[in-house]
Amino acid sequence: MRYEEKAKLAAVKALVPVALLACSPVLLIAGAPIRRRYLRYVYRDGAPQILDKERGRVSVHYFVATNLLLRWLCRPTETLSCLVSRRGRETNRAS
Repeated sequence: MRYEEKAKLAAVKALVPVALLACSPVLLIAGAPIRRRYLRYVYRDGAPQILDKERGRVSVHYFVATNLLLRWLCRPTETLSCLVSRRGRETNRAS
């Protein structure tokens, strides 16, 4: 999408939070692995840039990757996975 396409940018900005809210039950249960996998896919080697200022293009992935709602919905599972990984390390050290 080009920067000049204001209508498309506005539509994407409005629809990304709606899509995230529709997926919120899944994100609350399994958000951390989904978000990690998605970001790995977006920022992989050889992938097109999500924000290309030289060509005046922005990708839909930019709005998803920088969305605060996605980060908030994935927070519970990220916190839980950190707690589980710490506990696993503590029990391994005690053994």
